Amino acid sequence: MPKYNQLRKNFDHYILSSITINNLSFPFFNFVFIFQNSSGNTGRGNERQNMDCSICNSMPFLLRPPRNTICGACYEGAKSIITLMNKLEGDKGTDNIDTKANNSLVSPTNSCKASSILFLYRHQLGDLPKWLSGLNDQRVEMNKKIAFLSGFGAAFRERIHTDIQLVPGDNGLPLATHRALLAARSEIFKNMLESEDGCKAPPSETIKLAELKHEELESLLDFLYTGSLPREKMEKHVYSLFLAADKYAIQYLQEFCERHMLLYLNSSTALDVLEISDVCSNKTLKDAALNFIVKNMEEIAFSSKFEVFAPKNQHLYVQITRAFFMDIKSKRVTGV
Repeated sequence: MPKYNQLRKNFDHYILSSITINNLSFPFFNFVFIFQNSSGNTGRGNERQNMDCSICNSMPFLLRPPRNTICGACYEGAKSIITLMNKLEGDKGTDNIDTKANNSLVSPTNSCKASSILFLYRHQLGDLPKWLSGLNDQRVEMNKKIAFLSGFGAAFRERIHTDIQLVPGDNGLPLATHRALLAARSEIFKNMLESEDGCKAPPSETIKLAELKHEELESLLDFLYTGSLPREKMEKHVYSLFLAADKYAIQYLQEFCERHMLLYLNSSTALDVLEISDVCSNKTLKDAALNFIVKNMEEIAFSSKFEVFAPKNQHLYVQITRAFFMDIKSKRVTGV
C-alpha cells in the first residue's frame, strides 16, 4: 500500500502540473515522453537527456523540479487506467489517446476530454481496490450459487424421488427423471405433460423420445439438470443435442451447442454444421459454415465426406457453388 499511495500521489502531482486550468476547463495534456534505450539512457529523440519520469521516479515529488515528463511504461499504465474508468462510466464516446510511435506529443484533438479523465481519476481511482474486491466477492458468490444449483444433478444421478421415465429410440434402458424439471426446462415437455387429449403421461408411465439414443438422452437430461456438459460429451453428441434443443424449444441448450460448433468449426465439421444449421434454420451457424467452406474449398471439395454430402444435400451443394463463385467475383473486383 505505501508504494500504491506514493504512485498515486505522484500521479496526482503529474496530472495537476500537466493540465492547464481555465475557468474549470482542462484543454489538453502536454505530454513529454521519455524512452529508455538499451544503454540505460533516456531521451526525447536527441533533444532531452537524463530526465526523470514524474510518476515512477523514486525521488519524493516535492524535491523534484516541476516537469511534465512521463516514461513510456507509465504512459501505457495511465492510458489503461483511463480506459478502465471510461468503461466503468459507460462513456462509449470518449476518444482514445493516439499513441503513434513516431509522435511523442499528444495533440489537443486526440487528448480531448481531459476534464472527464481528471474527474474519473479523482473520484474512482481511489475506489479501484474496493471495486476489485467487490468483483472477487461476486465471483465467490457465483461459485457458491453454481455449487448449490448443481444439487439437481445429484437428484438425477441418484434418481431421488423421480416420477416419470424417458425411453430412448434405440430401445435402451429408460431413464428416470422429474416431471417438474422437464416442464420447467421446455414448454414442449410442459404441454406434453399437461395435455388432456389423451397424450398426458400418467405418473407411472413413460415417454419415448424416438430421435435420441440412450447416451444422447442421458446427455440431454444431464444438461437439463446442471446447465452444462463435459467437452467430450459435447463433441460426441452436439448435433443430436442441437436437434433435440430445436425440437423441444430449449433455448439455452441451442445457444450452448451453437457456441461449441462455432468454436470448433474446421474442415472436418463444416459440412455437418452446414447441414444441421439448414435443418434448424439457424442463420448464424449457416453463414459461418458456408464462409468457412468457401475459404477452404479445395480441401473440403476433394474430401470423401463431400462426395457423400453433395448428393444428399443438393440444395446446399448449389448454395456452396454459388457462394464460391461470388467470392471469386468479389476478389476479382476488389483486386485481392
